[in-house]
Amino acid sequence: MFKKNKEKFKIEDFSTVCEGLNQLYIRKLLPLETAYKFHELERPRAEIADFTGPPMVMFVGQYSTGKTTFIRYLLNQDYPECRIGPEPTTDRFIAIMHGDNTRSIPGNAVVVDPSKPFRVLSKFGNNFLNRFTCVEINHELTKGLTIIDTPGILSGTKQTDMRGYDFTKVFQSFSDRCDRIYLIFDAHKLDISDEFRQTIDLLSGQDSKIRIVLNKADRVDQQSLMRVYGALMWSLGKIIKTPEVARVYIGSFWDEP
Repeated sequence: MFKKNKEKFKIEDFSTVCEGLNQLYIRKLLPLETAYKFHELERPRAEIADFTGPPMVMFVGQYSTGKTTFIRYLLNQDYPECRIGPEPTTDRFIAIMHGDNTRSIPGNAVVVDPSKPFRVLSKFGNNFLNRFTCVEINHELTKGLTIIDTPGILSGTKQTDMRGYDFTKVFQSFSDRCDRIYLIFDAHKLDISDEFRQTIDLLSGQDSKIRIVLNKADRVDQQSLMRVYGALMWSLGKIIKTPEVARVYIGSFWDEP
């Protein structure tokens, strides 16, 4: 079926490693994927953005644990689609990337843009794409980093069914591409919902990516914080199946002291 290709590659042909990987994919793997209709059955072809894009970090947690506030703390500025409040405010996946001008791009347009590494998300349909937005801002941090903000994980079956898309499958697609995943917990409410438990289970085998953050620690005294820390470790010990004790980073990531 395939002709034996004896073409050799020279290091001088590529200016960067990412460019070399992209060229190897186009010349070696892409013909094989096309012949077996891999793009029709499994996922779209990889774009150059999949090789040359900056590292990606994702913030995950239940509603009102401070995910969006954490991102705003890192950027030190507001951005489009940034909504903060005690109630569930982030109702969509938001990819924060670098751009010359501040703008918000709907999900339907993002997944067909070859300059962005999100084409694979098109398989989740319009219900998800209506809940996916790419935000471009001109910021030093986003030049070398793409930040993914996620909707708050809910606790009731009724609320999760109303989403219209499979949250866990979408999350898994993002997690496979992320270089770092932050699990955010609120020091005031440590109950782990069934959906959050399923989400953490999906990260099995990706332990090196995970960082656990206990947020809003400034709102409890030292003695209460020790009790909260112990309760969190007990809960995580039943979910994260590793012999080592998970490291938890404690802090309060917002503008107020």
